[in-house]
Amino acid sequence: MPAQVNSADIDDMIVNLPRDEQLLVKKLRALIIECLPQAAEKTYNDLRIPFYSRNRLICFIWPPSLSWEPGADLEKQKSKGVTLGFNYGKLMSNEDGALLAEGRKQVYVMYFKKLEDINETKVRALLFEAAMIDEEFGKKKRK
Repeated sequence: MPAQVNSADIDDMIVNLPRDEQLLVKKLRALIIECLPQAAEKTYNDLRIPFYSRNRLICFIWPPSLSWEPGADLEKQKSKGVTLGFNYGKLMSNEDGALLAEGRKQVYVMYFKKLEDINETKVRALLFEAAMIDEEFGKKKRK
């Protein structure tokens, strides 16, 4: 069950990350807030990872220092970078292959190791597309 968190909880998580991850998470978070102003920032269970939702889950930011699962290979995670995940990535156009499925059926992701890796125009376009997909879910819900 989703648990609403306040920004201070997410801010606290960010402060405890390594500096390079902090910068990336802050930048991605700012882009999400800019592009998805109607979305609620939430976390699930004991994870303090920011997820963004409106009608359904839209996207999330996952710093590699916070393990996906107990016993996970943190070095492997860190080698990929900070994850920006799209919960319905399978429904996105992804013509340029910027989103990676990595064997998943629904959630597609992209990784960032440094600020220069973030193509703001591309990320904004993906966020707007994800918001449009989420809006379609909302229309179906209202019928």
